[in-house]
Amino acid sequence: MGKAYFITATDTGIGKTFIAAGLGFAAQSKGLNVGISKPISCGGIEDAVFYKNKLKLKDSIDDINPVKFKQPLSPYAAMKTEKKKVNIARIKRSINNLRKDRDIVLVEGLGGAMAPIKRDYYVADMIKALQMSCVVIARAGLGTINHTLMTIDELKKRKIRIVGIIMNGFDGREISQRSNAQVIEKLSGIKVIGKIKAKSSFADMVKQIQKQRILNTLTPAPLSMKWRGEAERERGGVRK
Repeated sequence: MGKAYFITATDTGIGKTFIAAGLGFAAQSKGLNVGISKPISCGGIEDAVFYKNKLKLKDSIDDINPVKFKQPLSPYAAMKTEKKKVNIARIKRSINNLRKDRDIVLVEGLGGAMAPIKRDYYVADMIKALQMSCVVIARAGLGTINHTLMTIDELKKRKIRIVGIIMNGFDGREISQRSNAQVIEKLSGIKVIGKIKAKSSFADMVKQIQKQRILNTLTPAPLSMKWRGEAERERGGVRK
């Protein structure tokens, strides 16, 4: 069964879908068989369609996005409006089905880590239930220290392993962008594993992921024969 990582964030609209797709595309370029899951969507299936088309996934939209709400609300609010329930066991089965024949599966949450799914049950609780390590997507600019530290605190309370933080939206306009990553690392003990420039095209964002070797942090042990060969060549080793 392939590795799985949950992609969460400090807020909505930060770039989880864009960056998760970029990570998936970069992994595919390494020869890995990639799966993507957006377990819950609220307001449309555009993210699932984006993943399917951008990564040329064979999975159906229902496989990628098993729980759908029509309204652009938190799942908790949408559930009350639409009289539907979120079945975490069903979500877990769906993700495990993807993991059966994949090297890596990326699971994108919705909103921030504390977006409510049910009463007293948040995205962070779903990450815990799925028993996954996670990556936190955070903004680059002013205010991100507060939001990121609060997010990390909630994840740590649940004993969720945080692989690292990817900061999105560097444009050089704010002086805080020069020090935010360093401050967050020092105060949280969590490494910033990637910095993505503002208004990057998809292709440019993938190049940034590759240049910064973000995937090496997610998967320190190479998962495919092709990747093993590349890793050994980088180290100057010889495969026997």
